[in-house]
Amino acid sequence: MDEQKILFKLREICLGLPGASETVTFGHPTFQAGKMKTFAVLERYKGELSISFKVGKSLQGVFLDDPRFFKTPYVGQHGWVSLRVNGGRLDWKEIAELAKGSHQLITGKKK
Repeated sequence: MDEQKILFKLREICLGLPGASETVTFGHPTFQAGKMKTFAVLERYKGELSISFKVGKSLQGVFLDDPRFFKTPYVGQHGWVSLRVNGGRLDWKEIAELAKGSHQLITGKKK
């Protein structure tokens, strides 16, 4: 799946969440809600395409035990993980749940 198709599907998921908007930060498609707080980013880091989400510090280790995930550069210490996009089939239900959970963490609102 190419980057534009991934962005299209990610956009569909993220913009379906309450108050969500899309912008570009540091050249990356970024999804925000609340008071301009980021909850998902599609980015390349060292040539590797990934989707970043906030999962919280308490759950971060669970994700990092899975080789599909790595600690998000620069914000990982705040409970962010990045899902590697290349190399396997993406589970869009899982991505939707990650986006929803990240959205809830940054807005403080549960749906």
